[in-house]
Amino acid sequence: MCGRFVQKETPEYYADYFKAQLMPIFEQCEPHYNVAPTNSVLAVAVHDGQRRLEAFRWGLLPFWAKDKRIGAKLINARVETAAAKPAFRDSFAKRRCLIPADGFFEWQVRDKGKLPHYIYAADHSPLAFAGMWSTWRDPETDDKIVTCTIMTGDPVKSVAPIHDRMPVVLAPDMWEAWLDRDLTDTDEVLAMLAGRPDPVMALHPVATLVNKVANNLAENIAPLDSSVGEGQQTLLDL
Repeated sequence: MCGRFVQKETPEYYADYFKAQLMPIFEQCEPHYNVAPTNSVLAVAVHDGQRRLEAFRWGLLPFWAKDKRIGAKLINARVETAAAKPAFRDSFAKRRCLIPADGFFEWQVRDKGKLPHYIYAADHSPLAFAGMWSTWRDPETDDKIVTCTIMTGDPVKSVAPIHDRMPVVLAPDMWEAWLDRDLTDTDEVLAMLAGRPDPVMALHPVATLVNKVANNLAENIAPLDSSVGEGQQTLLDL
């Protein structure tokens, strides 16, 4: 699964990179080095034929959901089953998005515990996670909340020793088709995903600072200082 990732650039940067119109972002959009479930995230979706960069809540809430707490359990959608799962199938057909990310974290299980790794594009360009979105109306307040989920699939070879899943990363020449609101044939969408090229990824171990959601720090993505030791914590971990 993908449970933490990084959006360290400005909304203006992502809007330019993804050739999207920048919508008013009412949530705080400072660089985020430890995005966690239920956080507000930047995402690209199409409305009226126009790409827009917006803020969505991470953790999909299907329109029929009775309780918004289930969103925390729907942060990822498996590419193998998303077209059929009741929670995802409507969004998979009609409301797909791209979620910009500079990288993501996964934890490798070792004898001494779990070691976090930062995983990113080898050329350091932003990644485009395949995502889906949905609009949910709170039955108590009548407020509308736009939520999203990140699709996951098999890892590329370099990531496989760390984790058995990773976000689905789409190449730039796939963005237009993925975002196309008129493309509702799920078999066609699945065929497109099956033919996606493997991204070239790089990774390095990082300090356990990232384990704590409150630690939104640039140091989260810095290579681990081998002199510190893999299991040693800092004061910010406590």
